[in-house]
Amino acid sequence: MKNFYLLMLCCFALVHTTFAQQLKSPDQKFQMEFSLQSDGTPVYSLNYKGKVVVKPSKLGLELKNDAKSLLNDFTISDTKTSTFDEVWKPVWGEVASIRNHYNELVVTLNQKVSERQLIIRFRLFDDGLGFRYEFPAQKNLTYFVIKEERSQFAMAGNHTAFWLPGDYDTQEYDYTTSKLSEIRGLTTKATTENVSQKTFSPTGVQTSLMMKTADGLYINLHEAALINYSCMHLNLDDKNMIFESWLTPDANGDKGYMQAPDHSPWRTIMVSDNATEILSSKMTLNLNDPCKIEDTSWIKPVKYVGVWWEMITGKSSWAYTDDFSTVQLGVTNYDKSKPNGKHGANTANVKKYIDFAATHGFDAVLVEGWNEGWEDWFGQFKDYVFDFVTPYPDFDVKGIRDYAKSKGVKMIMHHETSGSTRNYERHMDKAYQFMKDNGYDAVKSGYVGPILPRGENHYNQWTVNHYQYAIEKAADYKIMVNAHEAIRPTGICRTYPNLIGNESARGTEYQAFGGSKPNHVTILPFTRLIGGPMDYTPGIFEMDISKLNPGNTSHLNSTLANQLALYVTMYSPLQMAADLPENYMRFADAFQFIKDVAIDWSDSKYLEAEPGEYISVARKAKGTNNWFIGNVNGETARVSNITFDFLEKGKKYEATIYADAKDAHYKTNPQAYNIRKIKVNNKSKLSQFSAPGGGYAISVIEIK
Repeated sequence: MKNFYLLMLCCFALVHTTFAQQLKSPDQKFQMEFSLQSDGTPVYSLNYKGKVVVKPSKLGLELKNDAKSLLNDFTISDTKTSTFDEVWKPVWGEVASIRNHYNELVVTLNQKVSERQLIIRFRLFDDGLGFRYEFPAQKNLTYFVIKEERSQFAMAGNHTAFWLPGDYDTQEYDYTTSKLSEIRGLTTKATTENVSQKTFSPTGVQTSLMMKTADGLYINLHEAALINYSCMHLNLDDKNMIFESWLTPDANGDKGYMQAPDHSPWRTIMVSDNATEILSSKMTLNLNDPCKIEDTSWIKPVKYVGVWWEMITGKSSWAYTDDFSTVQLGVTNYDKSKPNGKHGANTANVKKYIDFAATHGFDAVLVEGWNEGWEDWFGQFKDYVFDFVTPYPDFDVKGIRDYAKSKGVKMIMHHETSGSTRNYERHMDKAYQFMKDNGYDAVKSGYVGPILPRGENHYNQWTVNHYQYAIEKAADYKIMVNAHEAIRPTGICRTYPNLIGNESARGTEYQAFGGSKPNHVTILPFTRLIGGPMDYTPGIFEMDISKLNPGNTSHLNSTLANQLALYVTMYSPLQMAADLPENYMRFADAFQFIKDVAIDWSDSKYLEAEPGEYISVARKAKGTNNWFIGNVNGETARVSNITFDFLEKGKKYEATIYADAKDAHYKTNPQAYNIRKIKVNNKSKLSQFSAPGGGYAISVIEIK
């Protein structure tokens, strides 16, 4: 009787699915299965070390004005498996070389009635799964419009998630930590005010989505190689715990205009039972194409200061004058206006920053608010906002260029588009040539406010293509790009390493807008940084913003030691010392760490991590035998225990430890820190206190 029931169970399974195609990771810890349901619907599942990560989940795309779409009625016409293993060297990065090792399954599907073909490509790494849809050239699928992608991620439980509300226009929210089942009830509270936002569902969330299961698995859902496609969000069926892809629409509500041959971005699922392995994963980069820039010698990591924080806090202004209620470039005569006395980007002030950079070994100076138009730049759906080449009367472009050059300091250009992408493209060649003519090798671009043309969103296909156009055009001029308010990164910096930074998340500026949660920086490396580095702009030493601007009562939810640690834990080849020079001089001994810390690395070791609670990282400075360590801590004080076994055997080092004092607290005593020096080697251990919202930073210098 038992065998009879087993036989019937097998027959029942065969009715609902075809024979499953299996794929294992190189280390055999992952197993993926692919099959077709009885109606020809593609389905996949994923296990890790015998534990279910993704239950059987449907794949496919719904097409506009197409009765069949690409959802079902498929048969398998071909399957191919292969193995790939290479080592490649990034232009800059957390490590000097990256191994790209995966097993691949390529499934070719034929749709019987429409006689169309769809390919689904799976790559299984030792750290997770990537899959994408491919649309080969064919007679019956040429031009088509995506109504919605229907990729599912069926979770095996009610996991704890670290999430942002699903939004077409911003990622600049604090993270909410909750069970999946609680998202619906918390979305309204989690959707805090932003200058441009458009949420779409009470259970919609953004990628990169970090989760933890009850039995200790860490799961991350994201995408890689987002090119010519709309950004993917996730919408949760909270009754069945199934996430489904939700693409960003355009002004018409359409979610993608495609022409075969083409393919989607990769959908990624990272899994580990150790949180540090999520942080160290290079899967997102590996799913992107190799570098397309032949000569990369001009792409260099940058440590910079800038005329920025004084405007963010309200101490000074971007605008030159208060005389005009509205301005028109080429018509408004700034020479006849009265300066407001608050304009930060004036020649004398900028030279002070150049002097500071030269004295303390910084590579560059960023200046915002240097160009005409800031009096009337936001909120009017204004197309012709800036021309990116005309300075205010008090900003001497040539004089500053020559002064910076004489001091051995580079200048970083600022291009705020006010969301007017058409205007930026209209001026881009002229603006980039202006930069090269005046010695600017890097640009910080911004996309604050609603996107123009009207109705487009920050994350839909049209605007994603604009961001890519800007990166590629900049590469033609040998310009590095740091894009703010743009699409969240998906590893494209491998293909175009002149993309040396993005914001695309809630950065330090929000500490001057009311503050971020003290655990914010313990989540970002698990989420936003999965796709690439962030220009987080750390290094704020004066936490009481009212001391810069009495009208601003904001307070940083961070200790000073935490701010130092961010230079290590928030990886980026573009790092800013964001505070005012005078505040660094008040704490000159702590400022020494910012001066010393490297920004390009040959190796990185994630020592301990728990999303939302703490992260400790050690990184080896490229071309040296020196290491730097950073620890950031969340809301609860703890003792961090690390070992120095990553140090070279037989070598001795001096470790300078910048740590929270015992009474430090992000709210009540943020500037309490101490500095001490100890001798260490590869057998040394350290137990170090981290305050609430605190942390520590360590420079580990080889003793010659």
